[in-house]
Order: sequence, then structure tokens, then C-alpha cells
Amino acid sequence: METFFQILTISIVQGVTEFLPVSSSAHLVLISNFFKLKGQELLLNISAHVGSLFAVIFFFKKEIANFEKNKKLFFKIILASIPLFFFGYLTVKLNLVSELRTYKVIGWTTITFGILLYFADKFSTNHKIKENFSSKNAVLLGFFQVLALIPGVSRSGIIMTGARLLKFNREDAAKISFLMSIPALAGTGVFGAYTLIEKEDVILNINSIITIFFSFIISYFTMKYFIIFLRSFNLNLIIGYRLILGSIILFITYL
Repeated sequence: METFFQILTISIVQGVTEFLPVSSSAHLVLISNFFKLKGQELLLNISAHVGSLFAVIFFFKKEIANFEKNKKLFFKIILASIPLFFFGYLTVKLNLVSELRTYKVIGWTTITFGILLYFADKFSTNHKIKENFSSKNAVLLGFFQVLALIPGVSRSGIIMTGARLLKFNREDAAKISFLMSIPALAGTGVFGAYTLIEKEDVILNINSIITIFFSFIISYFTMKYFIIFLRSFNLNLIIGYRLILGSIILFITYL
């Protein structure tokens, strides 16, 4: 029962927060500490990321199936991911991961980058991926994405912020963040598997398979309905959530 609770909790948190601009890493840190999740937490986290990876690949199955037609787009996505891989490697090598995963950092970044997203979302925009997603834009968004190495910033959130500043409409800004999650999630999965191998731990078992499945389902429907949401609404609801969450975290931290 305890293991199933861990599976369900991590799958829901990862599946929902990976694609909404609220920071999946921050929520996983908070939920893990609050519920004192342990045991197979690393394996389940990696499995949840793999489930999200499968979901986003399935979400863009038509674009991937027509790879020849969309190869320039995918090249730009890879180009945009290079800064994240480089600075991510430095973050791990310099042992900065634990230094960044503090409640103070999460609280301040949740609020600060929520406010930045609020102002970016006010821009009058009409750019679309097909016509306006250039290599220059890809590189710029790639450097925006580097900030997501800090928990609380939100990878999808900072990419959407950058895309809105570059005048992309909300729906396409979200789709760019989804596309850029493919290399990011793949990198997380590979690095996680390498870590487990180093620890001589299990890479795949029934619990990880169930986690992948739940994360896949939740991730897919999160993307689908977030896009539908953006066709009619702005990001104020999500920004409000970030401000409240960040304030609660800072209140507890400084209490």
C-alpha cells in the first residue's frame, strides 16, 4: 500500500507539473519531503520522467511520423537543448544540485519567475511555430531553459516566458515547451539510469513499469487539456497558484 501511494503520488506530481508552468522538480522535492517518501524514490522519479517522455512523443506522433517534413523543427529542438545539457553537466559535476534544492530557493524562484511569466503573458503576440520558430529563437529559448536547473523556476514556465517575449501565442509557446521537453526528459532518464547502474540498483521492475504507465496517462491528458485551456484563458490562474505556493513556502521557511 505504501509503495502504491508513492507510485500514484509521484506519477500525478510529475505528470501534471512537468507540462504546466509550475516546476515539476520543486513539486517533487516538496511532495517527497512532506510525505517522507523513501525506498525506491529515485527509481520511481526516473520512471515517472520516462512515462512523461513517452507521453510527449505520443502527443507529437504525427510530427514524428512525418519526420522528413519536420526535420528542421526537430533539429532546432536539439539545438535549443545543448545549453541545458552543458550547464546541467556542470551543475552535477560541481555538486550544486543539493545546494539549489532548498525551500528558500524554491520559494523565491516560484514567486519571482511567476511574476516574470505574468508580465511576459501580457504581450500581444501572434507568432507561430511553423512560420516564426527560427534557429535564433531556438538558441535563445535554450538559454532560457538553463534557468530551469534551479528548482522552482519551471522548465515549461521559463520556456513559455521566453516564447511569449519572442511574441509566440500561448498555444504555440506551450507546444514549444512540450517539444523541448523531449531531449530534457530523455537526458534525465539516461542520467538516472546511469546513476542506478553505478549504485548497482534495479533499473526496471513492476513498480517502475506501473509508474511509467500512470505518468504516461497523466502527462498526456495534462498536455491535451492545457492546450485546450490556453485557447480560451490566460495564465493568471497558474501564476496565482505560484504566488500562493511560493508565499507559503517562504512563510514556513522564515517562520
